[in-house]
Amino acid sequence: MFKHFVNTSKGGILSSLSALTLLITPQLIGANSSMSEATTELVANPAPWKEYKSVCGKCTMNFPKQPDHLSEKMRLTQEGFDLKYDAYISAADQQTIYLLLIAQYPEFVDETFARMSLESFLNGILTHNPNNQLIFADLSLVDGHEALDFFIRTGGVYFKGRALMVKNSLYLMAMECEVQNYDEGSYNSFVNSFQLKK
Repeated sequence: MFKHFVNTSKGGILSSLSALTLLITPQLIGANSSMSEATTELVANPAPWKEYKSVCGKCTMNFPKQPDHLSEKMRLTQEGFDLKYDAYISAADQQTIYLLLIAQYPEFVDETFARMSLESFLNGILTHNPNNQLIFADLSLVDGHEALDFFIRTGGVYFKGRALMVKNSLYLMAMECEVQNYDEGSYNSFVNSFQLKK
């Protein structure tokens, strides 16, 4: 499927997004299968899906309710700079969460490294937990940008998403849910609602 990539400095930078994703999706790394208290708070008073704009204004996406926004910088000591990321997290119910993560890389990392970054991202998730099982992964073009669609199962939890590289920003749209709550229609509506602003 995906060949192993040598961990060059650029590859190491690009694969760091995997670590960010694993921090936000604890079920993939073998944590308790029940939602955390913070996530549980997200499901109070569900509302119809609405469009939300990213804080930086570079994209919009539909969420089941107003997403919680986290913005952080992660120091990459070996590389000598900070990686900025923004995460938007919204819960449809107690068993299903939706995530948009935007990682801003240094300017020398651009779409010429898209395939390597996407494959490194997926390899990072798969190797972090031996219980992660890849159901499928496909490379495609979305609005002229290289994208990776993937579907992973860890025990009774699905993690399905799309990662997209645009210039020096990597966008991850994903749904995490218990297997019995998987809803293909809602997932497709979520992913297809993503719009880049020009």
